[in-house]
Amino acid sequence: MKAVGLEANRALVTSSILKQFDIVHFATHGIVNDKQPELSGIVLSEGYLTLRDIYHLDLPIHLIVLSACRTGIGKEVRGEGLIALTRGFMYAGAARVVASLWKVDDSATAALMARFYKEMFTNGKTPAAALKAAQNYISEQKRWRDPYYWAGFVLQGEWR
Repeated sequence: MKAVGLEANRALVTSSILKQFDIVHFATHGIVNDKQPELSGIVLSEGYLTLRDIYHLDLPIHLIVLSACRTGIGKEVRGEGLIALTRGFMYAGAARVVASLWKVDDSATAALMARFYKEMFTNGKTPAAALKAAQNYISEQKRWRDPYYWAGFVLQGEWR
């Protein structure tokens, strides 16, 4: 399923439709609120899905991919840990979340994600191994050799 433009909306994300898939990829803008992390979220066609909204989702799926800028960072709260989008999606049921730690380059991210999915679907790798292979591949490309282009993506939830 592919939801683009006005189809990528709150009604779709908050419905039960997404939980039938193994992988959900959000290729949209992420917003991080350092002062009030619960107001962080992802931008949809007609609004904004906050971290609070994400905590209320039911997404018991294999993998969430957040390919937008800074989707893997949050605020460290004493006694609570890191309050971030990744934590929200894992609380909602996702086993793994791929997210970025800084502002990412659009073309490098598109190439990285294409290679990431190729490694999983064509080469049968786990998400962790696929991300590593994709990052290695992108780092070997002359124009994207600098770690800025490939090292910002991390996977949480799978340690092997």
